[in-house]
Amino acid sequence: MATQDPNGQGGTKRHPLVLEIGFGMGEATAHIAALLPETRFLCCEVHDPGVGALLRRIGEQGLKNIRICAHDAVEVIDHMLPPQCLDGVHIFFPDPWHKARHNKRRLIQPPLVAKLAARLKVGGYIHCATDWQEYAQQMLQVFSAEPLLKNTALAAHPELGGYAPKPHYRPLTKFENRGIKLGHGVWDLVFERI
Repeated sequence: MATQDPNGQGGTKRHPLVLEIGFGMGEATAHIAALLPETRFLCCEVHDPGVGALLRRIGEQGLKNIRICAHDAVEVIDHMLPPQCLDGVHIFFPDPWHKARHNKRRLIQPPLVAKLAARLKVGGYIHCATDWQEYAQQMLQVFSAEPLLKNTALAAHPELGGYAPKPHYRPLTKFENRGIKLGHGVWDLVFERI
């Protein structure tokens, strides 16, 4: 999406594009889209009730900057997104597959992270959050091993061990609330494309 340059310079202004993978019921997505109206959100979700819930929120809130792709995110990345087209990626509270024998089903794995990094513009970011400590540690390892990414928290917040403070735009989600009630911590990771 491009709009006329408001400064009258004759050019066009590009709005940032953020891919969200797995928006659940869409509450956080709608909150962030309302908070960042100049950012476009391409949101992938395969859970039909979640798609319906986000569509309802879009209508109720009059949001114009969300597009939903009710399809597997990996296929969307592989077939619809060219290199360096994204300004950001959001993956909030993906299924932790907490049993060791199921860990291979986790979304955050080196092949996916490499695909996402290749589709980020230089300076673009990937923001993940989880309430499962062991998954947070795996995410940190996987993202740290990707040569196209750097950890934004290492220099800014060395006391957090590579994890980032919760960015202002991410609301407290139902999964986060559940994790806090269960005594879990919550870990945010923000990596930037170099």
